[in-house]
Amino acid sequence: MHGAVLLRSKFLTAEQVEAITTDHRTAGLEPREVAMLDLVEKVVLNAYKVASADIQALREHGFADEEIVDIVLAASARSFMSKTLDALGAQADAEYESDPVLNRVAVFER
Repeated sequence: MHGAVLLRSKFLTAEQVEAITTDHRTAGLEPREVAMLDLVEKVVLNAYKVASADIQALREHGFADEEIVDIVLAASARSFMSKTLDALGAQADAEYESDPVLNRVAVFER
């Protein structure tokens, strides 16, 4: 559960992770973060629907082309790994299963 890693590194609280995974558009993020997560969501759920307008939206929020490539690659790799682990029935290590908020929202990471 990558949310647990974020918590352990002191970036976000469990409540913030829950808000972002529930609806990143209403989680109190900066507009550029929402735009980034909009593209991430589209890549993970419907990559074939990503259009030049989606890329341009990130440019308008100040992302450089290199950063956009990084965002797409990270989203794709994370999606690939989640789907692979799901298909194989892999379970997270017990140390990552300790937070009840994260356990509730873990399904949204896929």
